Amino acid sequence: MPTEWKLFADLAERAGDKHWTVDPGAGDTVGDAFDALLAEAPELEERVLDDDGELRSQINVLRNGTNVLVEEEGLATELEEGDELALFPPVSGGAR
Repeated sequence: MPTEWKLFADLAERAGDKHWTVDPGAGDTVGDAFDALLAEAPELEERVLDDDGELRSQINVLRNGTNVLVEEEGLATELEEGDELALFPPVSGGAR
């Protein structure tokens, strides 16, 4: 099932576009869609994966606005028709 990704900040710059459509194929989990995104945009790997090839802890993965790493089953979260995925780098704020 085709799945839409939105990339933000430097992730969009590295990948060359803010919007990506991937077809994760068998399984149809967020992890499958993530792997398909990295296959299409390998420039992201260095930024989002650690030295062991695992997702960096400071990267946020959202499905329909919900952080799957915190509120769902992580990358094993099953996709549903029409889901939108988003990938965010760490965001920090400052004091005034």
